[in-house]
Amino acid sequence: MSLLDDLRSINLSDATEKIIAEYIWIGGSGMDMRSKARTLPGPVSDPKKLPKWNYDGSSTGQAPGDDSEVIIYPQAIFRDPFRGGKNILVMCDAYTPAGEPIPTNKRHNAAKVFSHPDVVAEEPWYGIEQEYTLLQKDIHWPLGWPVGGFPGPQGPYYCGVGADKAFGREIVDAHYKACLYAGINISGINGEVMPGQWEFQVGPAVGISAGDELWVARFILERITELAGVLLSFDPKPVKGDWNGAGAHTNYSTKSMRNDGGIDVIKKAIEKLGMRHKDHIAAYGEGNERRLTGHHETADINNFSWGVANRGASVRVGRDTEKEGKGYFEDRRPASNMDPYVVTSMIAETTILWKST
Repeated sequence: MSLLDDLRSINLSDATEKIIAEYIWIGGSGMDMRSKARTLPGPVSDPKKLPKWNYDGSSTGQAPGDDSEVIIYPQAIFRDPFRGGKNILVMCDAYTPAGEPIPTNKRHNAAKVFSHPDVVAEEPWYGIEQEYTLLQKDIHWPLGWPVGGFPGPQGPYYCGVGADKAFGREIVDAHYKACLYAGINISGINGEVMPGQWEFQVGPAVGISAGDELWVARFILERITELAGVLLSFDPKPVKGDWNGAGAHTNYSTKSMRNDGGIDVIKKAIEKLGMRHKDHIAAYGEGNERRLTGHHETADINNFSWGVANRGASVRVGRDTEKEGKGYFEDRRPASNMDPYVVTSMIAETTILWKST
């Protein structure tokens, strides 16, 4: 194994100008990440200078077998923490050979929203709190939980320290550093309320980059859990009963909200979100009804609410925002398995572009 590790850690720059580019895209389920690598003649920093590529869409549930070619367009570049050197990760979206976005390409529509002049002028910032659960590979049960049984009740695990409270910290720390290396604006990590569950935060990120960065952060986490022999779950309610679910709370602000008097803009934006509550819930993640019960720090899925410092509301406004009269708010409704392209663009569209009648 030591020889294998030595070969994997070879610094290519000592022998060649060529680099490896890992092309990443989203598969047919909307949550399965796919990737494959290719050799490029030299370093690249601009995604527009990367070649388009293709894959077999019939094997990912995205095209029929008799017309299976799907084209991927490079959209964002990150440093590769696994291969190091000048090698890169490339976030792509998917199109038909005729250049039409395939139905599962949610980035394309999001980019339209974020390129709208009214949205560009508002410089929407996002901070996404991605919760996830680590599972034991062979039994699909949370890491650190006794086989066929349960740990002690929730309470000591949130931000906990100790072998009986924090399960999988080595994975979490490896992911944290790998994301920083990659160039992702990861702003923090913490242990969550349910044992075996963790969270990382991406942001602040502007516009479409929030979706790009969160997807690549998910990819890196999936690769690290692969190396560790642990399963990664984004299920919004991985364990039934008196256990917290997993969300992707989305913090949001616009230039108008960050300026003096922004609290009034925030309140108007929240009012709009309430008017389109059902539309947002429908787009905020599959199985979210199992999580948004009105218990375990959630609001009931059927009722929109907001409040200051209220973690049982659909939307929470922080004490600092209330005190300063400007800032941001937190949409607590998105599930852990939400598509960040959909959620971020929908929040911008509702609060900036949508006109209530």
